[in-house]
Amino acid sequence: MLNSTRSRDTWLFWIIALLVLGAGLGLRDPWPADEPRFALVARQMVESGDWLFPHRGIELYSDKPPLFMWLQAAAYTVFRDWRVAFLLPSLLAALGTLWCVVDLGRRLWTRKVGLYAGWALLFAFQFTWQSKKAQIDPLVVFWITLANYGLLRHVLSWRKDGCGDWKMWTLGWAAAGLGTISKGVGAIALLMLLPAGIAALRGWRVRVQVANPKFWLGPLAFVAAACVWLVPMVIAATGNGSPEYRAYMDDILLRQTAKRYGASWDHGQPPWYFVEVVLTMWLPTMLALPWAIPAWRRRLRRRDPRYLLPLAWWALVLVFFSLPNGKRDMYILPALPMVCLALAPLLPGIVRKLWARRIAAGFSWLFALGVLGLGAAMWFGDPGFERKLVAERGIAEGARAMAASLMAVGVWGLASLLWFGPRRPLAAMASLLTGLWVGFGLLMAPLINDSSSARGLMAQVGREIGPQAELALVAWREQNLLMADRPATTFGFKLDFKEQMRRGLVWQAQNPGNRWLLVQDVALADCIDARHSIHMGNANRRGWTLVPGAAAAACGSGPVRIEAAGDEVQQDE
Repeated sequence: MLNSTRSRDTWLFWIIALLVLGAGLGLRDPWPADEPRFALVARQMVESGDWLFPHRGIELYSDKPPLFMWLQAAAYTVFRDWRVAFLLPSLLAALGTLWCVVDLGRRLWTRKVGLYAGWALLFAFQFTWQSKKAQIDPLVVFWITLANYGLLRHVLSWRKDGCGDWKMWTLGWAAAGLGTISKGVGAIALLMLLPAGIAALRGWRVRVQVANPKFWLGPLAFVAAACVWLVPMVIAATGNGSPEYRAYMDDILLRQTAKRYGASWDHGQPPWYFVEVVLTMWLPTMLALPWAIPAWRRRLRRRDPRYLLPLAWWALVLVFFSLPNGKRDMYILPALPMVCLALAPLLPGIVRKLWARRIAAGFSWLFALGVLGLGAAMWFGDPGFERKLVAERGIAEGARAMAASLMAVGVWGLASLLWFGPRRPLAAMASLLTGLWVGFGLLMAPLINDSSSARGLMAQVGREIGPQAELALVAWREQNLLMADRPATTFGFKLDFKEQMRRGLVWQAQNPGNRWLLVQDVALADCIDARHSIHMGNANRRGWTLVPGAAAAACGSGPVRIEAAGDEVQQDE
């Protein structure tokens, strides 16, 4: 009977995890900011056969290493459906991260602790939200967590022979190497060795056996994993002889890594920014923090390394990302799995405390009522945020359906709270959050997909110009090229808008009767005749205009002038 209960608890966790993370797979297209970029790069890999050097349109794409795009392209070759392929790597990475945390909790403590760690991670808002997006971060979190998994299993391995688990040691370093070629910060997993080394020197039950020759299996595994991409890329770039490929190599190895960290040029935030992220975006898990902090202090006084290493690594990661001026909320996400691991052994005791249960219940009631109230305001009123959605995102249809979806989630949350009652607030919270994420994936995401992905805009463009016309994009975004219903001409992505407009007009003048330009409004030349052009409305916070040859007749072959757009030009989502 006991084994049956344990098996049921485990199966329940994994079924809900798959439901929460996988709901909506195949029902939407890539959304900005990063999803269309990576999907476009992956599609061009498949179409061109060049997987080593990613391209965005006609330009090399050097912002990120290609491993994540490789996985998307590989998923497409298996499933032949981009709506599935672009999200599948994130889903698998999130499930892999959960497995690492659950299994490590089981090995270091008990099976129940492992499941508590999994629940704490699964329902932390930032983890679930990022895991349902096709960005590189879920993959990097998986590699870093897998690296921590291997390193902790080695240094905390209390075997009779006095040796750690060298296979896990090698796995940890190899995972850190793969994390590095996914996104440069993957190597931060190795910061775990700093507290491990200090603890070993101070007599804690931690093994860092530098004198053992097998120690070097780890660094060798790291180098070998990184070289899977690095060596062929460097050989091909240096052997190509083209300045474009040398510039690609310099940019991705230097500017996008060390320089980006040491001299950040965007996303400036104050030093305490990530403390705010932890206390807000890691809810509801962080609701346990008032009881966890004193409990962690007591465990550390007992010199328990199972708490020391994850918590010290969390602190190091927090400091590492807080030093540069440039900060984004997802940077700190890799630390969350280890925090949940250190929190999990304390949760059985915390959830029995009266005030902890009251806070969990209060959070759930506020959240459910808030979602219900938001939906009701959209349904019965005419609030400013709804007008903003229509004006900036082009969401004119589906607003009432979105309101109904929000109200359905709110009602589900209230029903869960009433069903489970005040004695089971955590079950009610889990039910509420499951309903939220399933509702988002199955109901809300499809409703806003056409406007968020630019599918609606590009379909409208295709109908307007007809099936035989040629299309070029000026001041375009990745979603425009990705969602175009035909091969579209581009003139560079990073190229100045004015120069893109000039080249577009030259291209159109070669066949003005059959060539159209789709231009972001801020890039329109002042010679364009508004009487003949067609304004296509807004999508992704930008206005778009369709320019036929007749509208550009006044531009001639002379210089093209563009009205100053000031701060309205937005190069990033």
